[in-house]
Amino acid sequence: MVRLTLDLIAKNSNLKPRKEETTSRYLKKITHINFSDKNIDAIEDLSPCKNLSVLYLYDNRISQMTNLNYATNLTHLYLQNNCLSCIENLRSLKKLEKLYLGGNYIAVIEGLEGLEGLRELHVESQRLPLGEKLLFDPRTLHSLADLEFLLNKLMKLWRMDLNGNPVCLKPKYRDRLILVSKSLEFLDGKEIKNMERQFLINWKASKDAKKISKKRNSKTKDASNSY
Repeated sequence: MVRLTLDLIAKNSNLKPRKEETTSRYLKKITHINFSDKNIDAIEDLSPCKNLSVLYLYDNRISQMTNLNYATNLTHLYLQNNCLSCIENLRSLKKLEKLYLGGNYIAVIEGLEGLEGLRELHVESQRLPLGEKLLFDPRTLHSLADLEFLLNKLMKLWRMDLNGNPVCLKPKYRDRLILVSKSLEFLDGKEIKNMERQFLINWKASKDAKKISKKRNSKTKDASNSY
């Protein structure tokens, strides 16, 4: 087992402590930690790293998101290609802007409600059992409807990648997400151009107007038949 500990961070940091500087003061100065592809399987308490903003832990063997809720200044979190099966302990990360979780074993996208500053969400290519689909909390809704619900809450999200997940095969998947999110600029690596969004907005407005007109005509017809 290889655990990400404060001792390990101190020994491998590019930032060297000054002479007679205490370990706690030294750890406070660290802003970036890179332990990608180091066979890390667990994260210990990182709370002394109070200024930590970028954490690279991709290509490891981490199975649980532990002790990350103390890293309240974190803005970038890279956890792609690990052994994660759920999203947890992130709600206190109010400053988190970019979250990379692709290539894990996550079946349900949840626990993102507190991430008010989230701008990029990457959950592409989850390694799920054959026939199992990526779902979005609450589980009672269909995955695309869940995703629309989630996007309404993440108002700063501008980039999202869901490539390789079954939700991408849903009818009008891209159109529906573009319509529900005003902030989204890139979806699955493809730019959302203003012309595309405006076309969809106009198309929906026209469709809605036709529905309203149809209802009015139906009511008028029913009223005339009642006399």
